[in-house]
Amino acid sequence: MESEKKIIFSGMQPTGMPHLGNYLGALKNWVALQDDYRCVYCIVDMHSLTVRQDPLVLRKRSRELLQLYIAMGLDPEKVIIYFQSHVSGHAELAWILNCFTYMGELGRMTQFKEKSQKNADNINAGLFTYPVLMAADILLYNADLVPIGEDQRQHMELCRDIAIRFNNIYGDVFTIPEPYFPKIGARIMGLAEPEKKMSKSDGANENNIVYLLDRPESIIKKFKSAVTDSGHEVKYSPDKPGVSNLLTIYSAAAGVDIKQAESAFEGKGYGVFKQAVGEAVIEFIKPIQSRFDDLNRDKAYVDAIIRANDERANAMAGRMLRRVQKKVGYPAV
Repeated sequence: MESEKKIIFSGMQPTGMPHLGNYLGALKNWVALQDDYRCVYCIVDMHSLTVRQDPLVLRKRSRELLQLYIAMGLDPEKVIIYFQSHVSGHAELAWILNCFTYMGELGRMTQFKEKSQKNADNINAGLFTYPVLMAADILLYNADLVPIGEDQRQHMELCRDIAIRFNNIYGDVFTIPEPYFPKIGARIMGLAEPEKKMSKSDGANENNIVYLLDRPESIIKKFKSAVTDSGHEVKYSPDKPGVSNLLTIYSAAAGVDIKQAESAFEGKGYGVFKQAVGEAVIEFIKPIQSRFDDLNRDKAYVDAIIRANDERANAMAGRMLRRVQKKVGYPAV
């Protein structure tokens, strides 16, 4: 039964479009989860405001991210895909949880320290209390499991601490969420810096990243300029990070193993190899781009999805919020 399935919650900021590394490393596996779990996937546009945003760009990217989720294979009737800002319960619960979170706990957050250094002219209160809003995101939906990477482990622990603290005072209100480490896909490195993971935070070097919405000519150009290594042999090896990364990408895109990929390019130069990797990626993401373009042309359909999922998310969140409000003593309506 649907109600017996565990709940998974995850969110992604719309401050940059998903790239090939995101998709092959994690997002591709989200599709498989929707049959075994009750999945709640949030576009966390409220979190994005800790850094100054162009309103028009943020609005556009938020919608594009929702459409990309669907284009990747997430079924908006099976899973809840919604905008964080469309569910006021996130902000309302975050305020209550702020009152159960200590300054010392927030001050120890490594991400706050790192982001404060990068944004020294905008160290705002939202950046400081970001983990509390993240805790509200998760606890609002009674999430059992939360897919996280290593960079979110500290925030996840704080979320659990807040929930346990609240439960110790008011009884079993919140489900204590567990971190979920899904099957890891291919680890994709940057094209210009193959010693580092492909990351949208490296947006200054656009040739380092292949976005899921990049057009074919841009993809080919990026792969042609990809860093390789000395020599001419197409072989997977620790001392050939550039070639190894391209082999990993080709293997994932073409659906072959590394040995088969090596054999396919035996005796061929890097120029032929890089062109072929680019072409394989183009074919690999073509169905996603095609579905995305269809959605882009059907505004009424996407608007209907947004309204329906907003309603489902608000209903689910509202039940928990009312329970918490009653526990802390808010007057009844």
